[in-house]
Amino acid sequence: MADANSLNNLVVWTDIPVADLDRAAAFYAGVLAIKVHRDEFNGMPFCVFDHAGGNGGCLVVKPRETSPFGLLVYLNVDGRIKDALEKAEALGGKVVQGLHPIGPHGFRAIIEDSEGNRMALHSTVEA
Repeated sequence: MADANSLNNLVVWTDIPVADLDRAAAFYAGVLAIKVHRDEFNGMPFCVFDHAGGNGGCLVVKPRETSPFGLLVYLNVDGRIKDALEKAEALGGKVVQGLHPIGPHGFRAIIEDSEGNRMALHSTVEA
């Protein structure tokens, strides 16, 4: 049986490789303004993003897989992109490309997270 996430979203889950699980959890909790829950499966620790209302993802310890290149995931920070950019830098990230319009699709900024992965922050408004 399909849930609303698999019916309505192209991206249904994201595994983000990290070198330092606690540092990355603090980074994403702060930037996305969500809860990040630590868990473990078969002796492997990981952190899961709070995703009761939609797409989910987790942080997995794979330090050799972090990269500023490759897949560009857009993270939803709608209505608070400026705050998210400030939090990203305060929590050990780096702004790679500052806030800019992307035509009728809103606004984005590209950051490097605390682990060296490149991500886009997206908002429909410049706020």
